[in-house]
Amino acid sequence: MRREDLPAPQTGILLTHFLTVADVARSRAFYTDVLGGEAVLDENPCIVKLANAWIIMNPGGGPTPDKPDVTLHPPSDPGTATSFLNIRVADINSCYQEWSAKGAQFLTPPIDRKAELRCYMRDPDGYLIEVGQSTGLLQGILADPPAES
Repeated sequence: MRREDLPAPQTGILLTHFLTVADVARSRAFYTDVLGGEAVLDENPCIVKLANAWIIMNPGGGPTPDKPDVTLHPPSDPGTATSFLNIRVADINSCYQEWSAKGAQFLTPPIDRKAELRCYMRDPDGYLIEVGQSTGLLQGILADPPAES
């Protein structure tokens, strides 16, 4: 393990994404074998370097001294999300084809949203992952605002 592979800045800050997972080995395999990340630590916690970011994974559990009222668990309702991982790519169609062939489960193929091409997939625990390629946004074209509820 090399220091530069770990999310440990020598100055400033660095953003990582933590996922509570049911099966660390299964999730590690998804982020390495399907998405092409590199496992820099296998367990306790599992750390996968993915492009220019890190995914940190551990099983859930009850409160700890530094989070006394918090219990961690993987998503329980795939129809509800409060946050999601957002992966920006240069060629969404290539990623869609490659990752689908490796077992990724996409909700739909890429859809043109004016500002971007976009689709979503789920990881083994049900976490929602947006995959997007900026298109119109690069020319100042924005997506339509959300529909009124």
